[in-house]
Amino acid sequence: MDPNQKKKALRLVSYGLYVATARAGEKYAAGTVTWLSQCSFAPPLVMAGIRRDSALHKAIKMSHAFAVHIVGRGQKKLATTFFKPAVQDGDTLSGYRFEAGKTGSPVLADAAAWFECRVVDEVKRGDHTVFVAEVVAAGVRREEEPLTVRAAGFAYGG
Repeated sequence: MDPNQKKKALRLVSYGLYVATARAGEKYAAGTVTWLSQCSFAPPLVMAGIRRDSALHKAIKMSHAFAVHIVGRGQKKLATTFFKPAVQDGDTLSGYRFEAGKTGSPVLADAAAWFECRVVDEVKRGDHTVFVAEVVAAGVRREEEPLTVRAAGFAYGG
């Protein structure tokens, strides 16, 4: 397989930019994720690929829950902030205010929309774990087109 052709082909897969958060005990974690999709209507399930060497992965493994935040088209800064590990200061994560959600996961106040999930299964392959989770709470703060990897000017995959 030609590695350049593989990279080019995989970078043509469409991805959104999302911020996932979780809480394990008194520790909070967050990260920008792209490998996310709904995978069932009844019950409502999503699947999310999370890097195994991240604090977010550790928090999800401990709590069996996480929240996903839809990043709006005009919120590139929100997405890029969580490329780095989150820093908690009171009721903020890396400067973004949050409140505790139904699962205990932090729900960011600035995201266009959000949903909380409870993990029901996981698949460990490669350097990520795919968490399959049931959506147990959701909200929309404003109607806004979601930000995609391509619209943000990034190339991911490969």
